[in-house]
Amino acid sequence: MTSNFRLHAARLNEAAAAMGDHSGYAIAKRTGISQSTLSRLRRGQARPASTTLLLLAAAYGTSVEDLVLEAEEKAGAAA
Repeated sequence: MTSNFRLHAARLNEAAAAMGDHSGYAIAKRTGISQSTLSRLRRGQARPASTTLLLLAAAYGTSVEDLVLEAEEKAGAAA
């Protein structure tokens, strides 16, 4: 069974705002992650790679665990 997770965009936005980064451009500039990748991650259209999560966590002084949102399994999927 694989874990289904995505970036917790609200927590990233809070951490970024606390450091004065209020836009995708500012986050991209601080982390070196492309704006297009950040946009897909923040909208939940892509899953973040471990290196991406590490970059974000290091840039904003938070943990990887705080930036990950695990999706709930669909009811009956394990039946």
